[in-house]
Amino acid sequence: MASSLPSDHKAKIIDGKAIAQTIRSEIASEVSHLSQKYGKVPGLAVVIVGTRKDSQSYVSMKRKACAEVGITSFDVDLPEQVSEAELIDKVYELNANPDVHGILVQLPLPKHINEEKVLSAISIEKDVDGFHPLNIGKLAMKGREPLFLPCTPKGCLELLSRSGISTKGKKAVVVGRSNIVGLPVSLLLLKADATVTVVHSHTHDPESIIREADIIIAAAGQAMMIKGSWIKPGAAVIDVGTNAVDDPSKKTGYRLVGDVHFGEASKVAGYITPVPGGVGPMTVAMLLKNTLEGAKRVIEK
Repeated sequence: MASSLPSDHKAKIIDGKAIAQTIRSEIASEVSHLSQKYGKVPGLAVVIVGTRKDSQSYVSMKRKACAEVGITSFDVDLPEQVSEAELIDKVYELNANPDVHGILVQLPLPKHINEEKVLSAISIEKDVDGFHPLNIGKLAMKGREPLFLPCTPKGCLELLSRSGISTKGKKAVVVGRSNIVGLPVSLLLLKADATVTVVHSHTHDPESIIREADIIIAAAGQAMMIKGSWIKPGAAVIDVGTNAVDDPSKKTGYRLVGDVHFGEASKVAGYITPVPGGVGPMTVAMLLKNTLEGAKRVIEK
């Protein structure tokens, strides 16, 4: 199969960092336009419960990104032992605040809190994460448009379109079926006229299915699971995985790798996203974009 490619073939790297930066500058200029014309700017409330290190670093990254594009960030930091009722009250308070156009509750939540209850309490008009059951339901239906698309899946499709990769009529394989990436990205690809197959832990012979794909979205959370030999020459590979693997040569003692074996895959694929620096920066850029879109619906009314 791979023999049809020259031995020195190298996939074109899709630079998520650069594309996200372009999107951020587009957002910044729209925010300043809103500010000049209406005297109002978008507001994003970021709610975090407890002190999980990874969640805290995600949250500080999101807050910093808001500041960079001129979006006002409302910081809500709650203790680990906060009750479910208190958290939901806080969400209702933010729903009622006209300066807040987007509400994001950082997941995972502590065990004693029902995630679904909390996410359903967020007003659908402010659901910038795109996880409200109504938004996901509309995403699943033909001819319906959700108010917001989930950020990571939206970022994956944006990477394809800004790299000039068409989805229409293409065979797309999504690896993984999580509520956060796999499921919504497969729905988005369907809406974008791709023919979609979802590969998951019970799939028989995933390799042969993945090998047929023109577009692969890898979101299984398994380090370097997809080998170069599994990839059709010239395919576009979007790697959502971020897995820490031991690496004594690094100061931290580990390095981040995707769900795709980058070294092998880049010799076969036509396009590939690196990890880190691929999908990650896009997720935050899409969150900012969703917040801007939510604000425009209210401010430009």
